[in-house]
Amino acid sequence: MDLVYIIAAFLAGYLALRAKLPPLVGFLLAGFTLNSFGYTSTPVIDTLADLGVTLLLFCIGLKLDVRTLLQKEVWAGATIHNLLTTLIFTLALFGLKQLGLGIFSELELAQLALLGFALSFSSTVFAIKALQEKGELNATYGTIAIGILVMQDIFAVIFLTASTGKLPEITALALFALPLLRPSLFKIMDKAGHGEMLVLYGIFLALVTGAGLFTFVGMKADLGALIMGMMLAAHPKSSELSKSLFNLKELLLVFFFLNIGLAEPATWTGFWLAILLLALLPLKGLLYYLVFHSFHFRVRTSLLGTLTLFNYSEFGLIVAGLAYSLGWLPGDFLVAIAIAVSLSFLLSAPLNSFSHRIYMESTRWLKEFEPDKLNSNDRLIDLGNKQILILGMGRIGTGAYEEMIRRFGPQVVGIENREESVEEHTKEGRHVILGDATDPDFWARVVSRHQTRLILLAMPHSQANTFALEQIRQLGYKGKIAAIARYEDEEAILRELGVDAAFNIYREAGNGFARHVCESVTTDIKSF
Repeated sequence: MDLVYIIAAFLAGYLALRAKLPPLVGFLLAGFTLNSFGYTSTPVIDTLADLGVTLLLFCIGLKLDVRTLLQKEVWAGATIHNLLTTLIFTLALFGLKQLGLGIFSELELAQLALLGFALSFSSTVFAIKALQEKGELNATYGTIAIGILVMQDIFAVIFLTASTGKLPEITALALFALPLLRPSLFKIMDKAGHGEMLVLYGIFLALVTGAGLFTFVGMKADLGALIMGMMLAAHPKSSELSKSLFNLKELLLVFFFLNIGLAEPATWTGFWLAILLLALLPLKGLLYYLVFHSFHFRVRTSLLGTLTLFNYSEFGLIVAGLAYSLGWLPGDFLVAIAIAVSLSFLLSAPLNSFSHRIYMESTRWLKEFEPDKLNSNDRLIDLGNKQILILGMGRIGTGAYEEMIRRFGPQVVGIENREESVEEHTKEGRHVILGDATDPDFWARVVSRHQTRLILLAMPHSQANTFALEQIRQLGYKGKIAAIARYEDEEAILRELGVDAAFNIYREAGNGFARHVCESVTTDIKSF
């Protein structure tokens, strides 16, 4: 029977991909379809789904700077939004109660507040997946959104502890000693190599040291995986570990999204309740935008951050399940929230796919702050008179930078969206600026005001390179553009968009290796 789930997930995911939607939309629909035919979740699927979420949060931690959580935009923004959303949702639901609408008329004010609180959260899994698919996990709005989601996870731990009356074990105090283990964890990671032992070490840290240890002391397992990842974020091999776990994590998350549709049998009562809850989602999105805007972020950051968080969270299911088990909510609301969460994913997925186009249209009527009043993390940048621009200063971008400096002198500037990477490059004497290369406003300023003659797109995600290329062409840029690609279909897309040179990094690596050998090694080989 497990084969049926795999076949359904593959077919639905493939059809969604062909329709230019994220595959997760297909996985959700596959779950609902299977449920309608009488299929339910299995212990195996539940376990795989939980493992996927745990690995996802561990990988988030590997890329998360704890300083992000200390920014007022994150901790204050998350707190303000959570309180306002809970209050406004409670008032909206109370209005439905006063109207005598269906099952709402039977609920007490405390129960309505509980529903409002459950619906105030956004999905960490969905948001991270959407950011990864767009290659914007480290963009300004992506970083802020992730920070808010982490704060929401902390709120979740507090709620679960308070509602169950179960306090963490006294041994939980020992968790404060975890930073003392950091040097030892770093040493083991240094000696884990680059193959299967590195992957196994990452799984061990996520599932045993992180999730297992936190569960043992009465804390949330996923929070443990996240914190363990954050402890390793400063290690030079953290990025390599994250990439090594990527495919495994993606595969396991298929079962998470499939499981949402399989969770509860849909009923008409639950469906109509879900529609009513979904009608409140725009209020939640509006509050997100206003919170972002209140911290003087640009329209783009505020809008894209809002769209990323424009959904309900699987945590709502946890709250509803707990409340149902304690007799606080009727069973129909468990079904309603399950459907509402899934429908919010189906609504949010295409919005995120077309988020940049939505932003471009919205600039006609959304007012921007004056440049000197913008948040310091979100100001546009001046590139000076540099003629060569390199987008993405990873290993490939860094190598390209060094070669261009050797050939053309100080006419090169790199753009990187990771602050710690910019600091490292600056220390090594490279001219690298913090910026988001997927930002249309960024391109409008760079291309229209400066004499840039060559742009190298060296970002690791093809979608980011493709979007940047589209923006450049729309702005009438006349210089040369070169871009990297990992696969032949990505290379073909870049050429169709008019790139002057597209380089397949795998094929070029082999060619470069051969050239290096021929130049560096003297042999007696003769051609015949």
